[in-house]
Amino acid sequence: MKITLSLFLFIIFTSCLYRPTVTVKEDFSDDWAMLSKYQKENDSIGPPKKGEKRVVFLGSSIFEFWKQKDSEYFNNHAYFDRGISGQISPQLLIRFRQDVINLKPKAVIILAGSNDLAGNRGHVSNEIILSNIKSMAELAKMNQIKVILCKYLPIYEYPWNKSLKGTAEQIISLNKDIVAYAESENFTILDYFTPLVDEKNGQKAEYTTDGVHPNLAGYKIMEVVTDEAIKKTIGR
Repeated sequence: MKITLSLFLFIIFTSCLYRPTVTVKEDFSDDWAMLSKYQKENDSIGPPKKGEKRVVFLGSSIFEFWKQKDSEYFNNHAYFDRGISGQISPQLLIRFRQDVINLKPKAVIILAGSNDLAGNRGHVSNEIILSNIKSMAELAKMNQIKVILCKYLPIYEYPWNKSLKGTAEQIISLNKDIVAYAESENFTILDYFTPLVDEKNGQKAEYTTDGVHPNLAGYKIMEVVTDEAIKKTIGR
C-alpha cells in the first residue's frame, strides 16, 4: 500500500514538473493596415549613412511584386520597397509613419488608388483617394521628405472584378487629378501610364502578366522612368 501511494505521488509530482509548453500565437486581427509586415525589417535598418539618399516606394502589389521580380534593382540602390498586395489608400496612410517617415528617406514614391477603384473594399471616389494621397504628401513635407506622385499604370479591366465597367476611364480620370494636385504643389510626377499603355488604354501585352501587374519587361520600363524622376527630385 505504501509503495502504491508513493508511486502515485511521484507521478503527480513529475507531471507538474514536465508540463508541455504551449505557444500562444500573436493576434494580429487589429492590424488592418499590416504594420507588422515590415516592422522587423524597419527596426533592423538603422539611420541613413552619411550621403545616403534613401527612397521609399509606398504602394500595393505593383510595388511588392516588383522587388520579387527584380530584387537587384532595389538592392543596388538605397531603395526601400514597402508595397503590400491588395492595399487601398487609407491603409497606405496608416503605414506612412512607420514605413516611410521613420526610415528618414530623402524622397517617397506614392502609388495609390487602383485597389480602391477595383472595388476590393467597396467603391470610392477620386476625391477620397486624392484626399488620402494629399494627407501622405503633407506628412512627407512636414518631415522634409520630397514627394513623387505616380500616374497609375493603365488598366483596361481587373481580372478579379470583370463586372466593373469603365476601368480605363477611371484610371485616366484619377491620373488627371493626381497630376493637377502634383503640379499645384510642385511635386515630381512619375508617369507609369504613358510608356505602358496600349490602344485600348490597357497595358501592352508584352509588359504585363494579367493586364494589371507588370512582368519583368514591364518593370524594366518602369525602372527607367523611376530613376529619371528620382534624379530630377533629389539628384544621384
